[in-house]
Amino acid sequence: MFAGKRPTNLGVYDGKLSPCPSSPNCVCSQDADATHHIEPLTYRTSPPQAMADLKRIIQALPKTHIVSESASYLYAEFTSGLMGFVDDVEFYLDEAAGVIQVRSASRLGKSDLGVNRKRIEMIRGKLNEV
Repeated sequence: MFAGKRPTNLGVYDGKLSPCPSSPNCVCSQDADATHHIEPLTYRTSPPQAMADLKRIIQALPKTHIVSESASYLYAEFTSGLMGFVDDVEFYLDEAAGVIQVRSASRLGKSDLGVNRKRIEMIRGKLNEV
């Protein structure tokens, strides 16, 4: 119902995910702004295994669709249950830093009531369990 249009600025450019817009409905591990910053995901396995674990975790979540993936990048759309709002969530395996950089942003609206941050923290918890 409130899907919006898929952004055209997604992906990794020069080792970076797109910065968050000024609205508070986005978090990004590569954003220096305290409102938008979230810590990257860490892993204790090999990089390929970490991405495989991440993919498995995302596929198990409801109303989630993986749009594109590669050995070092995964992009998924998360749809809310009630109104059908879509959030664009990206994961970039930054092997040089030994982490998975993340960006989660709502397509529509201004406030997300903390949904994007909570989602990344939930994924972090599940990744730490494997």
